[in-house]
Amino acid sequence: MSGGAARRYVAAALGRCRARGLPLWEPLRERLPGRGVTPLGTGGAAAAAAAAVVLPLLPPLPPRRHLSSRNRPEGKVLETVGVFEAPKQHGKYETGQLFLHSVFGYRGIVLFPWQARLYDRDVASPVTEKSENAAGHGSKEVKGKTHTYYQVLIDARDCPHISQRSQTEAVTFLANHDDSRALYAIPGLDYVSHEDILPYSSTDQVPIQHELFERFLMYDQTKVPPFVARDTLCAWQEKNHPWLELSDVHRETTENIRVTVIPFYMGMREAQNSHVYWWRYCIRLENLDSEVVQLRERHWRIFSLSGTLETVRGRGVVGREPVLSKEQPAFQYSSHVSLQASSGHMWGTFRFERPDGSHFDVRIPPFSLESNKDEKTPPSGLHW
Repeated sequence: MSGGAARRYVAAALGRCRARGLPLWEPLRERLPGRGVTPLGTGGAAAAAAAAVVLPLLPPLPPRRHLSSRNRPEGKVLETVGVFEAPKQHGKYETGQLFLHSVFGYRGIVLFPWQARLYDRDVASPVTEKSENAAGHGSKEVKGKTHTYYQVLIDARDCPHISQRSQTEAVTFLANHDDSRALYAIPGLDYVSHEDILPYSSTDQVPIQHELFERFLMYDQTKVPPFVARDTLCAWQEKNHPWLELSDVHRETTENIRVTVIPFYMGMREAQNSHVYWWRYCIRLENLDSEVVQLRERHWRIFSLSGTLETVRGRGVVGREPVLSKEQPAFQYSSHVSLQASSGHMWGTFRFERPDGSHFDVRIPPFSLESNKDEKTPPSGLHW
């Protein structure tokens, strides 16, 4: 069977397993001397799970049977993680919902939802509810629509396998000391769109490995899902709401490359007798075509309410020049920007290269940088 045919077979099998509620499987593991149980392979949870779900279509194997083949070295086993559930077409997932990320393949659990406004420039909207129009980026008006995202924890076992495609320390905060540029991150915290959730259930009372799992959630077999929020999670959400809140999402597609941008206000600090306002922004690049492309350059335009317009050019993003292929179509990263004004705009382009050496520019949708007008005190570390 050819590689393409095999991938289509696996994808079809995965769809049938989800529809029939069959098990999904954990990545291949081995026990190394002195190291305990360690995930294998660079394909990550998604690749292992996608390959493994073919197994229920074959004659059943004895529990924990050691498998041996050209692609599955001697001594490796598959372990059940849980059972797929039907994705929700309507309504929201509850706190404690286990899921597999449909794009990056990691295991995670929902903490709580966010209601965002999605401004999709690929969707024509004759009536404008709210217009986003940055100078120099055309005059297209975009209507925002409500879209659900989730604050989630990522299973620490999967982080090493997705680090080349998605940052696992992307949620950052301003540090609680005088250095106005100091930031810190919470590892394994992410924002996930509703359509990226592949829900599953598990009988494991601690199905996700994360240092905050047992601090935020507790097992209650009488609930569905059986993981409920502790008071610490509710308090953490309430105290950090201004710095965690996801409010606007911006999306645009150019030549089958879709760019999604989510800006977050981080707070204000004083530096050299002036106010400095900070934002982080998360960007996902997705290749919607089968042609392999590689990101080569970025070109940003940053407008500040103070009247300044800054141009930033450089190679790649966050020190990388990611390749987007049919097998690994997405790359996600976060970065930061600061202004000496309480608001501004950003827009720009990414330059991609095709296999034949030709280049093309992909538009970054314009987005606003807005501060919290009712901010009383800046964020000062992680509140509990």
